[in-house]
Amino acid sequence: MVDTIHIIVGIMGNGASLLLYAAPILTFKRVIKKGSTEEFSCIPYAVALLNCLLYTWYGLPVVSCQWENLPVVTINGLGILLETSFIVIYISFALPVQKKLVILMMAAALVVFSTTALVSSTALHDHHQRKVFVGSIGLVASISMYSSPLVAVAPNLLGCPIGLLQLVLYCIYRERK
Repeated sequence: MVDTIHIIVGIMGNGASLLLYAAPILTFKRVIKKGSTEEFSCIPYAVALLNCLLYTWYGLPVVSCQWENLPVVTINGLGILLETSFIVIYISFALPVQKKLVILMMAAALVVFSTTALVSSTALHDHHQRKVFVGSIGLVASISMYSSPLVAVAPNLLGCPIGLLQLVLYCIYRERK
């Protein structure tokens, strides 16, 4: 019974993760159709790729005991494919300045991943230490992944109070002629 519950929860978790990783498909369909990245930021996709790389590494037998985290490997491996596809499409349609920024972000993500993989596979000598180390870095990447869409909200932080002020002034003076 307990094993069945674990399997069901694992399938549900992988399904939710797949939906999360596939969500940008419509955005990139629009990018391809318009031939422009417009004002979209590539930061969420670069951070999501780092997250997928770290958790795929976490689930492999180098870090985890044997294949105890196979579902983590499979869904994040698929996430690597999706996020890489999104980034390649973004680079294909981005302006030169945006392309440089994306390449720098990808270089930084690959350095973080490579350093994590190197340290966990050489300096740490048991699975528990490796799981704690890679899992902690993965946790930071996950928090970053879920908060990275807020990058798009940041320009609106100034616009909201100004818009609210306009509405208040309109309500105050709308009856006057």
